[in-house]
Amino acid sequence: MFVRNAWYVACTSDEVAERPLGRRICGEALVLFRDGAGRVAAMEDFCPHRGAPLSMGKVSGGRLVCGYHGLEMGADGRTAAMPCQRVHAFPAIRAYPVLERHGFIWIWPGDPARADAALMPVLPWGDNPAWAYGGGMFHVGCDYRLMIDNLMDLTHETYVHADSIGQKEIDESPPRTTLEGEHVVTARHMQDVPAPPFWRAALRGAGLADDVPVDRWQVCRFSLPSHVMIEVGVAHAGLGGIGAPDERKASSIVVDFLTPESETSMWYFWGMARRFRPEDAALTETIRAGQQRIFSEDLAMLEAQQRNLAAQPARRLLKLNIDAGGVQSRRLIDRAIAEEAALTTQT
Repeated sequence: MFVRNAWYVACTSDEVAERPLGRRICGEALVLFRDGAGRVAAMEDFCPHRGAPLSMGKVSGGRLVCGYHGLEMGADGRTAAMPCQRVHAFPAIRAYPVLERHGFIWIWPGDPARADAALMPVLPWGDNPAWAYGGGMFHVGCDYRLMIDNLMDLTHETYVHADSIGQKEIDESPPRTTLEGEHVVTARHMQDVPAPPFWRAALRGAGLADDVPVDRWQVCRFSLPSHVMIEVGVAHAGLGGIGAPDERKASSIVVDFLTPESETSMWYFWGMARRFRPEDAALTETIRAGQQRIFSEDLAMLEAQQRNLAAQPARRLLKLNIDAGGVQSRRLIDRAIAEEAALTTQT
């Protein structure tokens, strides 16, 4: 159900400070902490002494100290010390490859030998002063693939987000889905339409008139293991839509990192990156708060959907042309899982 040989966002950098952080990813209980040099380490959330969760302990002298009997663990998963005990012969627990970039801590839950920093997603907005980013995280009680379906088919905006980003023109503009290498792209373009409330506010934030017709676009890009980047925006009608000059449009990248917790729950790291007025912290917070309200509406629907599916697992779901992005994304996931299973069989 999960691709494991891939980088997932485990948490934001500020979630791991003085205390260890426990988090379940792809069904595995992990603990993250910072060593004496401030580097992030990740390992099983399991003390090799009596099985207590290491995340209930503390960090001292760059080591993770179990909160049950004081066993000290090094960042490599090996026991380092314990008061009045000899523990150096204890077997090591599993340590995970981990990277810290762009304000996120990334974890590789698969084969450590295959962990490659070059496989990290390319984020043009990461650590770039020409961009502003604001976001957050939700714990969601649904299969992460339902969220992929949701993000790759934005038709639901007309109904779930009627008061913010929804409009009837979304329904009236059929999307086009293509497979570009290891990416699924679903694009929808709307010409000469009114801007919905969220985008009227974005136009004002960009210093543009908000009471004129616009061309609007939504370009959703899925990449393994479960990342969706959505290029969205509006420009005054007739100026080229997505190709309009930066100073004549309000455009952003909706950032969606979906990290499975279990088969029916996930960690959803969301945000928006923009290139207009990146220095305006108040605007960043306004957009972030608006996005949070919008995504909260998704959560209520997705968690209710998960409960329905769990109650009737044999029910067959219908597939329409608007579902093509989600269907193709799931195919990429299934293929990657099958390839990993084949590698395991060979070894």
